[in-house]
Amino acid sequence: MDYNLLAIIGGACAIGFYMAWSIGANDVSNAMATAVGARAITFKQAALIAGVLIFFGAVFVGPHVSETIKGKIIDSSIISDPSILLLGFISSLLAAAIWSTLATWREMPISTTHSIIGALIGFGIVAGGFSSVNWFEVGRVASSWVLSPVGGCILAYIVFRIIVRLIFAREDPVSATRVVGPFIVGVTVFVMSASLLFKTELGNMLGIAEFYSTLIASAVVSMIVFFLAMFLLRNIEAKSVDDYGTVESIFRKLQVITSCYVAFSIGANDVANAIGPVAAIVPLASNGSMGQTAAIPIYLLVIGGFGMAFGCLTFGYRVMKTMGERITKLTNTRGFSVDFGVATTVLVASKLGLPISTSHTAVGAIIGVGLARGLDAVDLSVIKKIIVSWLLTLPIAALTSAIIFIGINALI
Repeated sequence: MDYNLLAIIGGACAIGFYMAWSIGANDVSNAMATAVGARAITFKQAALIAGVLIFFGAVFVGPHVSETIKGKIIDSSIISDPSILLLGFISSLLAAAIWSTLATWREMPISTTHSIIGALIGFGIVAGGFSSVNWFEVGRVASSWVLSPVGGCILAYIVFRIIVRLIFAREDPVSATRVVGPFIVGVTVFVMSASLLFKTELGNMLGIAEFYSTLIASAVVSMIVFFLAMFLLRNIEAKSVDDYGTVESIFRKLQVITSCYVAFSIGANDVANAIGPVAAIVPLASNGSMGQTAAIPIYLLVIGGFGMAFGCLTFGYRVMKTMGERITKLTNTRGFSVDFGVATTVLVASKLGLPISTSHTAVGAIIGVGLARGLDAVDLSVIKKIIVSWLLTLPIAALTSAIIFIGINALI
């Protein structure tokens, strides 16, 4: 038995777990902050629900094959020494996890995807020079600092303004909700179904991962839910003519559902940031080679899913406080608009191949519903701090990764 090999793989799994923990602690705010901020559920309920859904999303829908060089940031033909690549992946994982932890401690939402990419850049420059980094891809990543928040902001603003115009601006908002509500529910379910099925592992398992089959399946599910919503809403009575509280209570249930969907998606999509590099380390340590893709065994998905769930339960409240309470005041209709904006923006961008960050999109969406009530409704000081943390993510993760790589390389 090769104990050195076991030590390397065990250490890589431990660092991957730490990275997964930091992702769960920071990214859980994208899913549940609006529900907690709007008082739809408590933090303990949010953490428990998100933890379970993140775990199942990671294990059952998470990618079973991951790019060995995240986003093709590093040219592996320039850095071909397997031992250097192995140390680089370990350094990158550790650096990204440390920065994510610091950002969470400071209650700032960041992109954990950008953290791992920045860390890879730092290692790549030290190990192979500036030519080893695909700067075009880095530019695409940087463009998401604009694409993500602007897309989320615009869509959440539009959704909330539609709710205001079609429901709150009516003489009888509850009656208006009975008419408009089923359409909103149907469209929401359509978007959720499409994002879970189109070109995903779940879609492949069900045999409906292609565009038209996904479209048909999502349309069928949304129509069923549409008629179910019509049946459930028809018996809701208003307490007064301008009963906004009943409208908010209706959207509270819908908001919890959309928040659960976002949590499930985070587990499915972001687990590769934690255990994708580990999946590359295993073959590098075992036989000194790797392909352009790395198979992710189920035990790594379990480690990543459990780590993300544990991070959500133990440290997720810090960033959730910023997202749910400090940017703008949230109600259930505003929280629903945020979740819908995030889900739709991420779905469209990911299917078009555009670089996008769930964290940045969520912040932009919260700003959008705040701006729907005027600029004074948004705390600009909090926004400035968040933007600074975004801009610092790549360079700090890169510098930390370079220092760790140099230190480990010198010791070995």
